[in-house]
Amino acid sequence: MRKKSGEIRRSILPTTMLWVLAILMAFPLLWFLLSSFKGGGELFTYPLSFLPREWTVDGYMRAWERIDFVRYFGNTIVVATLTTALTVFFCATAGYALAKYRAPWLSVFALCILSMTMLPGEVILSPTFSVVRDLGFYNSLIGVILPSILTPTGVFMFRQFFITVPDELLDAARIDGANELSIFFRIMLPLAKPIMLTLAIISFQWRWNDYIFPLIILSDPKNFTLQIALRTLLGSENIDWAILLAASVISMIPLVLLYLVFQKYITSSDINTGLRD
Repeated sequence: MRKKSGEIRRSILPTTMLWVLAILMAFPLLWFLLSSFKGGGELFTYPLSFLPREWTVDGYMRAWERIDFVRYFGNTIVVATLTTALTVFFCATAGYALAKYRAPWLSVFALCILSMTMLPGEVILSPTFSVVRDLGFYNSLIGVILPSILTPTGVFMFRQFFITVPDELLDAARIDGANELSIFFRIMLPLAKPIMLTLAIISFQWRWNDYIFPLIILSDPKNFTLQIALRTLLGSENIDWAILLAASVISMIPLVLLYLVFQKYITSSDINTGLRD
């Protein structure tokens, strides 16, 4: 009994700290969400209030009228979905090759890929734009998709996971007559399902919220992604914050749904499935 009470006392401090951190992190998000239900005049009325004095969805109605959400949601879904699918596939193939094949040039190639994680995105922004323009993909969604396919972070994630897979498992498959493609698609990819889901969620979130690169690639409003469309709500002299807050909340809905759907698959997955000596 004393031992149990001692454990409870020791857990009070870390539990309290975690609750404090959770509240500090949730407070700005809740303020942002609740402010979207306030009128424009109430947003800057002192004293500021956490809860709306008068709940209204006028900002959402006006945001839906100002922005063609159907078109911009469609463009963003195309970019985020295709980029995510291609990112997961090519990062998995690259990570598998770097982890399981032995060649001197592969080590140099791996070093080059991993060194890209130390480069800020702004450094390669200009040369990437030049390549996209010279290929004739300027002002098209494919010009936004192709440069974002292979990410050093994704390659590193798959490489580190595939290194943990015993070589004996692959050798046994080769003895049974499996070729390299069968080994990759029927053994390695199923084992890497948690990594695939994790990278897919991260990649989808990156592409959904990407702003700078689509901004310099896309010039036709019909091809705008959602984040660029939200930028059109910012006037040169004034900003209608009620509309901007409501539109921002609407733009977050797909990401929230994605998190709710796939979180259980990641938290419940055993990344060591099938890896038994």
